[in-house]
Parts: sequence; C-alpha cells; structure tokens
Amino acid sequence: MDYNSNIKYIIRQMHREEYPLLNDFLYEAIYISDGMEPPPKRIRNTPELQEYVVDFGTREHDKAFAAEIEGMIAGGAWVRIMHDYGHIDDDAHSIAIAVRKAYRGLGIGTTMLKELFES
Repeated sequence: MDYNSNIKYIIRQMHREEYPLLNDFLYEAIYISDGMEPPPKRIRNTPELQEYVVDFGTREHDKAFAAEIEGMIAGGAWVRIMHDYGHIDDDAHSIAIAVRKAYRGLGIGTTMLKELFES
C-alpha cells in the first residue's frame, strides 16, 4: 500500500468483471494539451482505440491492474499485444495507463506502471 498526499491506495490485478472500465480509462488516457477542448467521448469507439480494449482478457498476454481507493477504481494500467500506433513486433506489449483527474499527480500511475513491469 502506498501513501501519497494522505490518500491510501492499493494496486491490484484487475478482475475480469472490471474490464469494461478499461473503455472509460481509454478516454482518460487521451492526452489533451492545456487550453484544448477534449474530444467527444465517442472517439474511443474508433477501431484504432477499440483495439486497446475490445474483448480484453481473451488474448493470451492481456493483463490489467487497477488502482483502488476506498473501494473505487481510480486508475487502470493494462498491456496487450496488438497492432497499434507503436507496434514493434508480435512479442512487444503495448501499454495503456490512465488515472482519473482527481487522483493525478499522486504517484498512482507510476506505481501501476512498476507493477506491470514486475509482473
């Protein structure tokens, strides 16, 4: 368990029934420059972005972790082998990570990333 800014959180493996949350975190993971309007949420339905979440858990190398704060999922980090923007080869995992805005800057994303690398 980590303690940052008096907020206690745990990083744990995401449960299969929580995988639908990855679609929400997919939107949270979109980088938006300061002063820019966020894109509409329907952008996550594009085939390029859906590749990160569609049928998650059915591919051999799919793995996801959740950051939990008082029973609420505040962040997600997941990997899968896919043909995305940064595709290298069929052995390289693509990583997606997102933390809800209210919990950013507390080290949660870094801790989830470490957990992914250690697992």
